[in-house]
Amino acid sequence: MIRSSVLIRSPWAMPAVIVGFCAALAAARADAQTAARGTTARGTPPAAPAAAGRADYRSQHFYVHTDISAAEAKDLLERLEYMLGLISVYWQKPASGIIEMYVVKDLAIWPAGSLPDEDGRLMIKAGGGLTISQVLGNTGKSTVYAKADHGTPQHEAVHAYCHQNFGTSGPTWYSEGMAEMGNYWRKNDAAVKIHEGIVAYIRKSEPKTLNEIVNGNEQTGDSWQNYAWRWALCHLLANNTNYAANFRPLGLGILNRKPVSFEQTYGAMADQISFEYVFFLKHLTNGYRADLCSWDWKRKFLAMAPGSSRVVRVMANKGWQPSGVLVKTDVEYEVNATGSWKLDPKVTKPLTADGDDAGEGKLVGVIFKDYQLSDEFEVGATTTLKPPSDGQLFLRMKSDWGSIGDNTGTIDVKIAVAK
Repeated sequence: MIRSSVLIRSPWAMPAVIVGFCAALAAARADAQTAARGTTARGTPPAAPAAAGRADYRSQHFYVHTDISAAEAKDLLERLEYMLGLISVYWQKPASGIIEMYVVKDLAIWPAGSLPDEDGRLMIKAGGGLTISQVLGNTGKSTVYAKADHGTPQHEAVHAYCHQNFGTSGPTWYSEGMAEMGNYWRKNDAAVKIHEGIVAYIRKSEPKTLNEIVNGNEQTGDSWQNYAWRWALCHLLANNTNYAANFRPLGLGILNRKPVSFEQTYGAMADQISFEYVFFLKHLTNGYRADLCSWDWKRKFLAMAPGSSRVVRVMANKGWQPSGVLVKTDVEYEVNATGSWKLDPKVTKPLTADGDDAGEGKLVGVIFKDYQLSDEFEVGATTTLKPPSDGQLFLRMKSDWGSIGDNTGTIDVKIAVAK
């Protein structure tokens, strides 16, 4: 739910209310934020309790009123400052002003009047969060109300940053998707790291289409399921090498109220994005690397003449890779693969293209045609390939999608038309 008013002339602004996750998603959040922090917040214990069971804590960019312990408050401020540093770099704008937050663990010790806004109390009671921003032109002053779980304060702090620095957080799909992105971001780490409940929901559900996410009549605070789809789309676009270069300028254009849109930015890539989006959802797991699993749409594929051959190098730490060969069902191909690779350089020995006894690490293939994939089939070190369908041949190391980034090594694959 968003109630917003941007003032041009008046020195006062009406609240813009941005509602964060409701209780269902608050319950579905947990770990994933404690890894790899590069910034330490300057949080200090309060001089005196604000009230029985409550206290105030400060860091460089946050002023937090809360009933969590001093140790928990210190950890929260460190996470908030770390996240703020990352999103400030991404959106190319240093944080301005102090973000005031009410982070509540037990509402029973917050009597009437202790929380300045009743809507904030209601959202905390429901297990979620709310950001109220007074917006004037392109800037604002934000106050956050959040349940003291592990993710809601960070999610809402992204909204607060956007409103204080840009005066908006953009349309619902971008606003909420990027708030979840900010919640899970880690420096120089593109791997998926979200709650397993979200992974399970997305994997078993019929995917929402891009049009439903971007152009649907959806509102902030509607459901944790809708938040999951928005996160998925933003994560893919921000990390996939085919789309990331355009995604940041699109977002900055949105936040700076430029005449930009999703359709203008990605319209020419609609088929490719739709394919990679569905592929991402189907194989989603913690550890998945959208950057390493990006499809190569620029590689040209050609049919092979009788007696000809071609050599392609396949990397262990990437998803499906183009062979450049346009295969046909009425042609047989001799495949010979040399070299070695490892599933995990720390614990496994080098493997040939035949993989291990369980079949992991084996060279496998798939046929791509008209944005559809055949079933995966085994190739191995030596085989006579009889393609299941006409189309473009792609190859990869058989490996769990969540651990591709751990693999090392390459295999050289010689493909020849059988005599």
